[in-house]
Amino acid sequence: LLLASTVKLGNDRHGNSVYTPMNNMLPLLNPNDIVWGGWDINSTNLGDAMKRSKVLEYDLQQKLYPHMKDIKPLPSIYFPDFIAANQGERADNVLSGTKQEQMEQIRKDIRDFKANNGLDQVILLWTANTERFSAVEEGVNDTAENILSSIEMGEAEVSASTVFAVASILEGSTFINGSPQNTFVPGVIELARQKKVFIAGDDFKSGQTKMKSVMVDFLVSAGIKPVSIVSYNHLGNNDGKNLSAPSQFRSKEISKSNVVDDMVASNRILFEEDEHPD
Repeated sequence: LLLASTVKLGNDRHGNSVYTPMNNMLPLLNPNDIVWGGWDINSTNLGDAMKRSKVLEYDLQQKLYPHMKDIKPLPSIYFPDFIAANQGERADNVLSGTKQEQMEQIRKDIRDFKANNGLDQVILLWTANTERFSAVEEGVNDTAENILSSIEMGEAEVSASTVFAVASILEGSTFINGSPQNTFVPGVIELARQKKVFIAGDDFKSGQTKMKSVMVDFLVSAGIKPVSIVSYNHLGNNDGKNLSAPSQFRSKEISKSNVVDDMVASNRILFEEDEHPD
C-alpha cells in the first residue's frame, strides 16, 4: 500500500490507461520512518517468536532476526475469560491490578513510546487473539460514560481489546481492530466520536478470508453456485489453537460468514432469500 499500490488517473490522448503510485497522490509514510513496538502476554522477543511460529521462509527469517531479536513486548492485559483456556500456559508477561489500573498503564505506555521515539502520532493495531463476544448490556457498555465507569468498577463484560481501544481513544491515538470480536461496543463508538478519534476494523482479511472472498465472488459472478465452503487453518499457529475453543471460534465464524453472505445476497438467481453455502 505504501510503496507498491497504484491508482488510475485516467486515459491519455490515445485512450491508454495512466497509472501513478499511490504515494504520489497522498502523503504516505515511508516504511523506514515507522517505529514498531507493542504488548503481548508472552515475553518472547519478536525474533524468537518468528522462529517459533515457522510461518516465514527460513532465509527470510535469517535476514529479519537481527532486526527483531531486541524487540521485546511490554506486559499486556490478560483476561482469561475472553480467550481460550489453552492460552494460560504462555501468559508470562501480564499486567496486574484492576482494569482501571491496567488501562492507565497502557495509556502511560503509549505516551512513553511516543515521547521516547519522538513520534508525531501513535496508531494501535490489535493483532492479538480472537476474543469471545462481549455481552452488550445497558448500563455497562452502551454509552461512553458507562464504559468508562465499567472499567473503573472492573465489570466482567469489558474485554482486553475494549480496554486497549478506550486507552487509545483517551490518548488521541487511532485504534484498528484486526480480530472479529465486538471490541467496538456502543460505548466505545460513542467515546471515539466524543474525542474525535478514528477507530476501524473488525477482522483482518489477509489469509483464507481473502482467498475465500475472491473465489466466491468469482464463482457467483460467473453464475456458478457454491454450495459448501470448507476452510483449514494451516499457518494459524497460536491463533488456530485459540480458535479451538467454541466461544472464540464463534466470533471468527460470524466474521467469515458475513464475507460470504454479502456476495450471496448479490445474486438471488442462484440463492433464495436466507439461503447461503454450508
